[in-house]
Amino acid sequence: MIVTLDGDLQNDPEDVPELLKMLDERPEIDVISGWRKDRQDRTVSRKLPSRVANSVISRVTGVKLHDYGCALKLYRADVIRGLRLYGELHRFIPALAAEVGAKIVEVPVRHHARTRGESKYGIDRTFRVLLDLLWIKFLMRFLHRPLQAFGGVGLALGLAGFLVLAWLTVEKLALGRDIGGRPLLFLGVLLALIGVQLVATGLIGELLTRIYHEPQGRPQYLLRRQPRKGS
Repeated sequence: MIVTLDGDLQNDPEDVPELLKMLDERPEIDVISGWRKDRQDRTVSRKLPSRVANSVISRVTGVKLHDYGCALKLYRADVIRGLRLYGELHRFIPALAAEVGAKIVEVPVRHHARTRGESKYGIDRTFRVLLDLLWIKFLMRFLHRPLQAFGGVGLALGLAGFLVLAWLTVEKLALGRDIGGRPLLFLGVLLALIGVQLVATGLIGELLTRIYHEPQGRPQYLLRRQPRKGS
């Protein structure tokens, strides 16, 4: 088991034994996420942005939690042992765990007013979290199929460029018009090149995905073993 909580005494360590008991009694649960249902923050400027952020993160990741920012969380070690966290990704651990098949529950926990330290959150950190959220969205949807992410856009742009160039070719050969200095020619070439590059990027991504998983034998999902009857 792995337990995390904040370092400014706003989470209550006395909640931990009860949550550990819950995790022990319910083997189907992999992650317990704390919910500061009755937050003791003094200012609305802390509560309102938090609610908005939790709503956006829940909508983007598909993992519905009231309180992503609560540091009090319990994990089965096997679930997060293989996770790699960068930047502000620690707040998205439940979403990353759900992506490998973990079952997550949210439980109300106690929350105390701040008596020590100061909040480290500011507008700059908000922007970093939003950028990490874009990465999480891509990670959850296209990590195992990057060709679909880049290939679709690449094919659309490449087809548009091909149609533009085909039309200009007809104008040149059938109508005898000069196309050398037309901006449409540069647009068609640009779209075709970008399309080819995006498709190539998707293919490289597919190769990297296989390199990432196959040599290490890293599974895409965690498999829970069911106990045998009578054991």
